[in-house]
Amino acid sequence: MNNQNLSPGRIKILEKIKSFEKQGLWNKDTEDDPEAPVLMPDKIDYLNKKLINKFSNKFANYIAIKFYDKEIKKGNLIIKNVVGLENYDSVKGGAIITCNHFNIYDNYVMFKALQKRLGKKNLYKVIREGNYTNFPGFFGYLFKHCNTLPLSSNFETMKKFMKAVETLLKRGDKILIYPEQALWWNYKKPRPLKPGAFNLSAINFVPVIPCFITMIDSDKVAPDGSFFQEYTLHIMPPIFPDKNKSVKENSKDICEKNYQLWKEKYEEVYKIPLTYLTENND
Repeated sequence: MNNQNLSPGRIKILEKIKSFEKQGLWNKDTEDDPEAPVLMPDKIDYLNKKLINKFSNKFANYIAIKFYDKEIKKGNLIIKNVVGLENYDSVKGGAIITCNHFNIYDNYVMFKALQKRLGKKNLYKVIREGNYTNFPGFFGYLFKHCNTLPLSSNFETMKKFMKAVETLLKRGDKILIYPEQALWWNYKKPRPLKPGAFNLSAINFVPVIPCFITMIDSDKVAPDGSFFQEYTLHIMPPIFPDKNKSVKENSKDICEKNYQLWKEKYEEVYKIPLTYLTENND
């Protein structure tokens, strides 16, 4: 990507990503997000049991689909291909889905690929605390009501979170988690993974379905001077916990296998070995 045509804001983000990669700050946010209030347990209804939250959930999903499908028609969101749907189909019950995180639109790439298969169920998304408590505007509304499961720095809220995850997985829902944690804009490499998603898999004894999105420049230029990306979603074989291993052992093993699958897919698609600036100090 030629940085010369990018907006100053985008150049700043790319420079920050390069700096973080050199320092090995893999899970640190590069966006200038506002400080987030703590999500308290009385401020969240994870399973939308209240009538007002049921309504808000349905409305938010409706307007989200309308918005993103309009972006697809305009060529601002380009889903070029989906590979490996048979791997998703092989898991009949609840599961954790993992995916790399590089754009605010990437969760819809996943939803759109799975939409027909979800039927009456929804795709739940684990999000950061601040995206729920202090994200402005249209996307802030979606973060609050579009089948999201916000994390929290409050222990009692996290107890509610864990119970909600258990309930959803037992009833056969799929939960999307970004194990890299932070969004790095248009970053193509897989990053080292945080253990949270894999802990949930091991605790609830459900598989992880690793997904990895690759991208190439389209011929359409975005307002910030970058090229809109053409996305290919790769759905890889599910990784199942081992009944003979502890939660800790399963979490570690699944995490390592997930990362290895992402690494292999990156090298296969981009046809280059995976290296980081922390290794070569360029």
